Formats: sequence, structure tokens, C-alpha cells
Amino acid sequence: MAARILGRTRLTTWDVLPVALALAHGALLATSVSIPLVAVGLWWNANTISHHFIHRPFFRSRIMNAAFSGYLSLVLGFPQSFWRARHLAHHLAIEGRRERKDLGLAPLDLGAVVALWGALLVFAEGFLLKVYLPGFLLGLGLCYLQGKYEHARGTVSHYGWLYNLLLFNDGYHIEHHARPAANWRELPGHRMLNSNSSRWPAVLRWLEVVNLCALERGVLRFKPLQRFVLERHERALRKLLMELPKVSRVAIVGGGLFPRTALILRRLLPDSQLQLIDQSKENLEIARRFLAEPWERRHPACLLRDAGDSEEQAGCLRSQAEFINERFEPSTQCDSDLLVIPLAFVGDRRALYERPTASAVLVHDWIWRRRGSSAIVSWLLLKRVNLVKR
Repeated sequence: MAARILGRTRLTTWDVLPVALALAHGALLATSVSIPLVAVGLWWNANTISHHFIHRPFFRSRIMNAAFSGYLSLVLGFPQSFWRARHLAHHLAIEGRRERKDLGLAPLDLGAVVALWGALLVFAEGFLLKVYLPGFLLGLGLCYLQGKYEHARGTVSHYGWLYNLLLFNDGYHIEHHARPAANWRELPGHRMLNSNSSRWPAVLRWLEVVNLCALERGVLRFKPLQRFVLERHERALRKLLMELPKVSRVAIVGGGLFPRTALILRRLLPDSQLQLIDQSKENLEIARRFLAEPWERRHPACLLRDAGDSEEQAGCLRSQAEFINERFEPSTQCDSDLLVIPLAFVGDRRALYERPTASAVLVHDWIWRRRGSSAIVSWLLLKRVNLVKR
């Protein structure tokens, strides 16, 4: 296993680049150190140069590899060999094998770290407490976010070109776990179709959860917000539905805590069968309660029209939707006439655009991502809905 993960140790032409950047990182820390530089540099190096060195040591010589490991320990502020042991144990755990208990503290790495922190404590105590230590802790926090959200919902990749340019294709995380000894330049060539991906890099992936969930919970608490999002979404959905033939079956994936799409489509497509798919039982129960409220309770969806309109009232009283508690797999062919994907969808959104798995797919997306036929939901919400057809 170790041999497969470590791979070759030849210093290739492209290996010169991370070595040179590691030296540049050390030079910056020695000449213009600051809290952001310490924090971002630690996070960036740990997930690029240090990470690649774990799997593919850059030198043929054991002495050179040991020396470079000691240098990385000095630059990062913690032993490179400790990081190596933890990371290899992580790969073993992902493969379902027993994790290693060895701390892997090489004497040179440990000596470099002790010398660094000891020198700062003795000769630059103020700098240590005011600049280096805050930056170091912030950097560890960024590394924690990186590691957590790379696997928060299974192993997830990010295919954004800028992030992968700056971080040596670190976004190809599924591909890396499949081929841990592969060179960083080879990973894009091994991209897996229909892989679990995110539009956000791992260190920023919490934005998918925190912002959207906070908004959804706010909508749940306030009826005026419910009316606002229903009105904006209905206008966009009505425009796009005019391009479709008769829709008999609708599959709605997730949709957040407030089932706006189901509420609107139940009224706009009163004869259609709705199917809600969500891996959260809690969210499905909330959606079930919203869709089960009778007309007399003046549900927000019904408030969009005159309560005296018997046709609208009938639309709100149609039979309830089907609720399926499972994870939606975008690669699975859908037998529905219309598939609806939420803004909070975690997966390969581009694949759904390029290879629709239903006759028609409605994708909630950010306002700057226009695909196919499109309608803006709200500039305030920075949101639009795209319609693609198979």
C-alpha cells in the first residue's frame, strides 16, 4: 500500500516547480510575514506541495527527501512526517482499511519545528503572539475546513479551472483517491463521468450549506418571505413551462426546507403527479406538512390568487405528492416528463446540462449561469432558472 501511494521518487522537470514555490514560500515568510500570509500559505502549501510530496517524493536521494521534509516542517510550523502519517491513514480509511497509529515523527522534522517555535518564543515573543500564532491557527482552521468538506457528503471534486490552476489540480479529489500516486498533471485526464462534484472549492464549500440553509430557515419563519419567493419563482417557472408539452410526471429533487417548487407546480400543473426526492427525512416532513395544509388555512401558495377562484382552489386541493427519502443520483435516467434540480444540489451540475436525464430538466442556478432557455427569478436572490431538454 505504501509503495502504491508513494509512487516514484524521481525529480522530474515538473517537480522543479513545487520545489521552487516551496522555496519562494519560505522566502516570503522570512521577509514579509503577516497573519494572512502565514494562514493562507500554510493552507495552500499543505494541500499542494506538501500533499504531493507525501505521495510522490521529489528526489531519488533519501537524504534530499529527508532534508526537504525538514524544510517543509520549518515552513509549515508542524512536522511534515506527522502530516504524512495522518494523510496516509486517511487514504487507508477511505479504502476501508485499518488506520495507522504511527505518528511518523522524523527527528529532522521534529527538530526543525522545535527550533522554529523555540526561537520565536525566545527572540520574538511579541511577534509570535500577535502575528505568527494567530496566522498559524487560522491556517489550521482553513485546513480543517478543506479536509471536512472534501468528504462531507462522500468524496467530492471541484472542477473550477482557476482553483485547479493555483492549487495543482487539488480539486480533482475523487480522481486523486482513485489514483493517489498519479502526478498532479495527470489527474484531469482521469476525470470520472457523473462524479460527485461541487461548484465550490472544499475550503469554501460550507457556503453551500450555511447560506442556503439560513435563507431557507428564514423563509420558514416569515409568511411575507414565503410570498416573496413564491411570487418570484412562479413568474419564472410559468414562463419556462410554456415551452413544454403536457407534463404528467414531475420529479423534484430536494429544494431546501421550504418546498416552493412543489407548491407552485402543484398549482400550475394540477393534473401532474409530483414526486419529491430528498435524503433528509426532516426536510421531507416539512414539505409534507406544507403540501398537506387545507385551503381553509390559506396556504401561501394559494394566497397568490383570489381565494374566490374555484379553479385555483381546486388546484390547491389536489392529491398529495409522493415523498421519497433517498439520495438523488444525477446519472440515473429519470422517467419523469420534468426533473427539477435545486440551487443547493451537490453534484455534477454541468453533466445535467450537457446530458439531461429526463425529457426536460429545470435547474435552479446562480444568476450568472445561464444555460438553455432561462428566466431570472430575482436579482435580489441572485438566482435564475434554466430549462434544458433532451
